[in-house]
Amino acid sequence: MTADKNRKRLVITTAVFWILLIYIVAAIIWWFFLLRQQTGEIYTLQKAQVVQAYPDTASTAYKQAYFKIQDQKRRNDIKYFGEGIIFLLLIIFGAVYIYRSVRQQLGLQQQQQNFVMAVTHELKTPISIARLNLETLKRYQLDAEKQQKLINTSLQETLRLDMLINNILISSQLDGKAYRTSKEEMDFSDLLKSEVKQFSNRYPEREVQLQIEDDVVINGDALLLKLLISNLLENANKYSAKEKPIMIQLLIQNGKTLLQVQDEGMGIADVEKGLIFQKFYRIGNEQTRTTKGTGLGLYICKQIAEAHHATIQVTDNLPQGTNFTVQFNA
Repeated sequence: MTADKNRKRLVITTAVFWILLIYIVAAIIWWFFLLRQQTGEIYTLQKAQVVQAYPDTASTAYKQAYFKIQDQKRRNDIKYFGEGIIFLLLIIFGAVYIYRSVRQQLGLQQQQQNFVMAVTHELKTPISIARLNLETLKRYQLDAEKQQKLINTSLQETLRLDMLINNILISSQLDGKAYRTSKEEMDFSDLLKSEVKQFSNRYPEREVQLQIEDDVVINGDALLLKLLISNLLENANKYSAKEKPIMIQLLIQNGKTLLQVQDEGMGIADVEKGLIFQKFYRIGNEQTRTTKGTGLGLYICKQIAEAHHATIQVTDNLPQGTNFTVQFNA
């Protein structure tokens, strides 16, 4: 319903914009036409006065007076034409700027509404699961194995909830330049292995293939790098079938540290590759997509990469899927 209202508002805004723009352009053209007409009438009157004042059209006085009114007409034509063109260009530039700003604002509002819808669902799901598990443990006398299973499930859901909250908080702090990175020398190999282990505990059915060089040392913020790894893994997990493996590589190449997370999912269209790192951006819409998410994960990954003087890019994985590569330059 909200999406329909936004589309209706966009259609109305576009219609009003074009009506006003056409009216303004038509008014400028009409103004130019009237000025030209007025200049022509003045020129005709002045020419008649010159002929009346100097009957001898071969005289020097006649030629000087005639040249003067011709020169004045030429100057007026140039002035009016130049003013009209400049005014028209300014109007068009301002109109296009306002139109794009309004469309961007409406698009941002739609993305924020989608984010609220998504984050509400993302927050409710782990809370509901944990509450249901706790109520089950309280109400029924279960054997130790079932109790442990429910406890583990609740813990995993709280970890997911913690990651979501961290994404929201870190995103807000990075946007407001309020987060102060505390970089220190660390063993990135160990950090990556630890995060992959936690991921495998959450998703034991998912096969993860590792190719991690040992003792890869970088300077970085541990919390931010954990979020970077977690978001890339969660993204690969969401957008690929459960029976497909996720490939993780960490290597040194030409003096650069490369982190790669590959999946064999649906892939990303070329037109979307430049958009997926934008805040709140998600492929599709909240009504049609089936995967969970808030549109913050990849945005945060890019922010974290930039905070570490690194680059992140997405390419096609062959024969299908995506390949996210983070290159640490220093």
